Amino acid sequence: MHHFSWWRLGWSLLLYGAILAVVGVVVGAPLLVLLAGALGLVCWHYWQLYLLVRWLWNGRQFTPPRGSGTWQFAFDGVYFLQRKNLKRRKELGKLLKRFREGTEALPDAVVVINEERDIVWCNKLATTMLGFRWPDDHGQRIDNLLRRPEFLAYIKKQQFQEPLIIPSPVLPMASVEIRVIPYTANETLMVARDVTRLQQLEQMRRDFVANVSHELRTPLTVLRGYLEMIGEDPRLEQGPWGKPHKMMTDQVGRMYSLVEQLLALSRLEARGEPESLKDVDVPALMRKLESDSGALNSDKQHQIHFDIAPLHMRGDSEQMMSAFANLVANAIHYTPAGGTIEVSWKKLADGRAKFAVSDTGDGIAPEHILRITERFYRVDKARSRNTGGSGLGLSIVKHVLSRHRSKLEITSRLGKGSTFSFVIPKELLVNDVLSASNQ
Repeated sequence: MHHFSWWRLGWSLLLYGAILAVVGVVVGAPLLVLLAGALGLVCWHYWQLYLLVRWLWNGRQFTPPRGSGTWQFAFDGVYFLQRKNLKRRKELGKLLKRFREGTEALPDAVVVINEERDIVWCNKLATTMLGFRWPDDHGQRIDNLLRRPEFLAYIKKQQFQEPLIIPSPVLPMASVEIRVIPYTANETLMVARDVTRLQQLEQMRRDFVANVSHELRTPLTVLRGYLEMIGEDPRLEQGPWGKPHKMMTDQVGRMYSLVEQLLALSRLEARGEPESLKDVDVPALMRKLESDSGALNSDKQHQIHFDIAPLHMRGDSEQMMSAFANLVANAIHYTPAGGTIEVSWKKLADGRAKFAVSDTGDGIAPEHILRITERFYRVDKARSRNTGGSGLGLSIVKHVLSRHRSKLEITSRLGKGSTFSFVIPKELLVNDVLSASNQ
């Protein structure tokens, strides 16, 4: 294959013109010879063009016909582009084949969806897990095939940060976790995973905790009652049983509190968002919390300041009081004597409301912050045991906030203290109370 050269083309035209001029002078008709030569050149070009077009549209051979002159460069160029495109198509075909083989090897159902929610492609597992038929369902809208109300709402909402768990439309008593991931500019990838076993284990854990906690509650109540009755005897302090009685009372009380927290956590896990949102008088809850914190703070004598805006919210009053109380109690328990605790409930500039508890305690190391809301997780087990901590308080707070469309934020510095806060969305606020108080 020769490379195209403008110089060669120019010299060829000059040579052809010179030959025509010489012939014209010899025969005595230079203009007529030049005109005949130009017409012959045009006819030759049209013939070469005809060969090229015939080969492009009707040719059965991959190689182009043999051209002549400068047209051979055009034929060779087209042939080069064809080979280049063929190579690219083969590479894309191999890449597509590897992609499909990879998705077929995945233990999850994979479905490619375009921006109109039409199914572009799915693997074989999607046919057994979701009931799709491939390739019959190509181009079908996925919300016409999966008609579960929760799935339709999930797709319509277009907020895919959290997965969705729905019953399998094909497998009886099976649960499927669905995740939607951005794939290309106009397509998304839906991944479905069988989580039946995980759901069963989680339900077994919840039932076990709830049942064991409920069964422990009765004997603990009996022990607590008898210990209180024995404690009323004035002779107890004079004998050798005074100290053992106090230790038993404290441990039974600690165990009873742990059981109560486990039951509260089980109830929270069994519920979703509050079905009926009722008015929560947060300032009234804060006044009660301020009064109760005085009893908790009798030994350490912290300086506790409450800054509460007259702002109500909608939700579950009992659950919110549990969240408020747990955060304030934690600050009191883990702040050294004489420290300062700031409790605030105020409206933000964007219309939301923020609750925050700041203390001057020892602080929390960064590696513990991500796990501190896990049940039974404690930064310092010895200190938590001495202060009566169970490792369930922040887990309860986390579940309460998730049911009120919020989440717990923790900022802390070792030796400087910590701040536990959460923001309530404006759609859960009762703004009339605040506006009326400002008039």
